[in-house]
Amino acid sequence: MQLFSETHSSHALHTAGALSIHPCAESDIPAIQAIYAHYVATNLATFELEPPSVQQMLARRADILRGGYPYLVARLGGEVAGYAYGGAYRSRPAYRHTVEDSIYVAPGMRQGGVGSALLRELIRQCEARGFRQMVAVVGNSANTGSLRVHEAQGFTRVGTLGCVGYKFGEWVDTVLMQRELGEGAASPGGLPAALAA
Repeated sequence: MQLFSETHSSHALHTAGALSIHPCAESDIPAIQAIYAHYVATNLATFELEPPSVQQMLARRADILRGGYPYLVARLGGEVAGYAYGGAYRSRPAYRHTVEDSIYVAPGMRQGGVGSALLRELIRQCEARGFRQMVAVVGNSANTGSLRVHEAQGFTRVGTLGCVGYKFGEWVDTVLMQRELGEGAASPGGLPAALAA
């Protein structure tokens, strides 16, 4: 089943009924900050302990865009329903073809296909920008929703790092997942298009 189809709007990348995915604008950040603050305060999906401010989230967005990575926001009926972005997997130059994904869906909208739609579009945009591997670092191996969303988009589990985080009085692991983008390792090893400009 196709969750969204192409649109001719210059603003929306994809739509399905009321669901649309757009490049993140600065004006989206207060809603994004509220979503992320919820996860920081209540969930093991992120290992941050204090919610960043709107200003900090704006600075993070600027860093992501400056690095040549996509930053997307999903809207459902005009309301921010989630967001996703790519970022450097590691800072050393040999990792330049690998991108790490991050996806967060607003509370109450986690079963509506928003995360899957965001991940599909993020994969598409990262492939178009010349990245050749995508890594997901899923906080908490009990986070079955995130694991299933990634597996449905072709990610495989490549390992688990046990007890690497400590939050809410417990030790927490992370699950590493990986997916090829485009030609993957068959690609020539030049600079990704997103970083060559």
